[in-house]
Amino acid sequence: MRQQTMLPRRNFLALGAAAAATSLVPGKVFAAIPTGVKVHGLSAFGDLKYKPDFTHFDYVNVDAPQGGTFNFLPPNWGSNQTPLTFSTLNSFVPKGDSPQRMEMCFDSLMVRALDEPDAVYGLVADGVTISDDRNGFTFSLRPQARFHDGTPLTAEDAAFSFKLLKDRGHPDYSLPLTHLNDAVAVDAHTLQLKFSGKQTSRTILNVVQFPILSKAFYTANPFDSSQMNPPLGSSAYKVGRWSAGTWIEYERVPDYWGNDLPVNRGQNNFGRIRIEFYQDRNAAFEAFKKGEILYKEEFISRVWATQYNFPAFTSGKVVKHEFPAETVPSMQATAVNQRRAQFQDPRVRQAIALCFDFEWTRRNFFYGSYERSQSCFEKSDFRAAGTPSPEELALLEPLLDKLPPEAFGEAVTQPASDGSGRDRKQLGKAAKLLAEAGWKRSGDFVVNDKGGRLPAEFLVDDETFVQVYSPWVANMKAIGIDASIRLVDSAQYQLRQSTFDFDLISAAFSFSATPTRDDLEIFFHSRSAAISGSRNLPGIASPAIDALIDAVGAAKDRESLTVAMRALDRVLRARRDWIPSWYLANHRSAYWDMFGFPEQKPDFGFPVESLWWFDKGKAAKIGKA
Repeated sequence: MRQQTMLPRRNFLALGAAAAATSLVPGKVFAAIPTGVKVHGLSAFGDLKYKPDFTHFDYVNVDAPQGGTFNFLPPNWGSNQTPLTFSTLNSFVPKGDSPQRMEMCFDSLMVRALDEPDAVYGLVADGVTISDDRNGFTFSLRPQARFHDGTPLTAEDAAFSFKLLKDRGHPDYSLPLTHLNDAVAVDAHTLQLKFSGKQTSRTILNVVQFPILSKAFYTANPFDSSQMNPPLGSSAYKVGRWSAGTWIEYERVPDYWGNDLPVNRGQNNFGRIRIEFYQDRNAAFEAFKKGEILYKEEFISRVWATQYNFPAFTSGKVVKHEFPAETVPSMQATAVNQRRAQFQDPRVRQAIALCFDFEWTRRNFFYGSYERSQSCFEKSDFRAAGTPSPEELALLEPLLDKLPPEAFGEAVTQPASDGSGRDRKQLGKAAKLLAEAGWKRSGDFVVNDKGGRLPAEFLVDDETFVQVYSPWVANMKAIGIDASIRLVDSAQYQLRQSTFDFDLISAAFSFSATPTRDDLEIFFHSRSAAISGSRNLPGIASPAIDALIDAVGAAKDRESLTVAMRALDRVLRARRDWIPSWYLANHRSAYWDMFGFPEQKPDFGFPVESLWWFDKGKAAKIGKA
């Protein structure tokens, strides 16, 4: 399925896993970084890999040629972006549908390294000084920083941006800025960010990656979803030609001010990046077969297994390749919307989960690919297993009266079915759970004490989901749930998701290698449950969950972070707010054989559009020069 990401930062694919961070020496947060001294980078745990005089990241090809067009279907996105259409060019507000990769047009104070789990290095800022109380950060901005119209990018623009995003930005931006007290332009090249002390020590790692917007542009133009005037940016790309809802091109800026910075060398190699928008997956695949699309990740197992037999593939012009996925905490699951009264009892949510026959679905729809997901933080050390450790119990026991008993036993897992498509044992258990929750059978349906049915409607935006979820719906109907699927267009889907107007909805997300309280609040905290556009799709509002998120934020080393994350995972699974579905171990990539890419893929990100390059020799061999 398509993958969303929770991080709409400039390098929002720069994610990683704690499991890959064993080479780092645990210690206090920023312990290796002194206060009162200007430093070139920040890392939550351990020393920075790259020294102040580094010339480039190890995972790039500094000799990569520049030029050519990369026409691709982005596999992930954030904020208000959608892969199906766009009606605004403002990617930073709660409403509207914006095109993917608009973040490529904006620079930030710092950017992540893709071969470290939590390190950021200076981009617009050449360094940062931490105050003695660690609540203030003073950034020294590079005087050569420029917007695309040649005007200077100053601390005033940066201060304006942080205030604007806090007050009016999409929740992906506004929530992490909750505890920002002030953003001050001390002078043209000095910015101070002042926090209240209620932020976590790792909040800054997120905030420094937020886009710096032009104060002049957004003073003259509205900061809302009506904006179709290409915004003034400052990064390696700017908006070129576009057709609303159909396609957009990002053109490389030849005199980009930051071309030779260490954090940019060997990246942003394509002269033009073009993104097409398709309402129908089949149409997108046909465009790829013809060479109108040059790169795509394949999320449909049937297509990957049976339909790569077209002439361009059999002749060797198109390549299928599986790249290892990042060992990133990830979640692909179905949200059960507890804002609806019928889903507030966890026994109802469990009954719905028991109706999903993953084994049958894997065999009949997935051609044996995909593994069953059990965790909200799959593919990471944060995945709870077995019974709680003593360290986890120390966090859970004070919350005993606020937690389901299952949180104290074996980590809750979705049981394996018999693969028949209608496992009578599991459906019988589901029916019993509904009865215990007060839903009694009356004819074809279960009803409550007022005679009302139990409606459960999947909201989807693609025919593929209708096919995959139809057997699930049939099983729900078999136990008396008034289940259905509603297929809507992309604009309606985006609106209904952001306003929580659904019963059941599925999504896939990736988390940071070193999750912060800010990251998790967007998904699981009571505060985000009523904020339109947040990722808290089930409407979780639990003081116990809030307390565990606070424990994550308070973690002083990677061990305590892992303990807190496992405790959180354990509770989320016991509550059944999300029904885990499946995950894939690799990126199933297909592309026309006209590109070069680094031999070693970085562990914590896969931004193909940034790291790959156009290879004229390969292109000539397949007639694409």
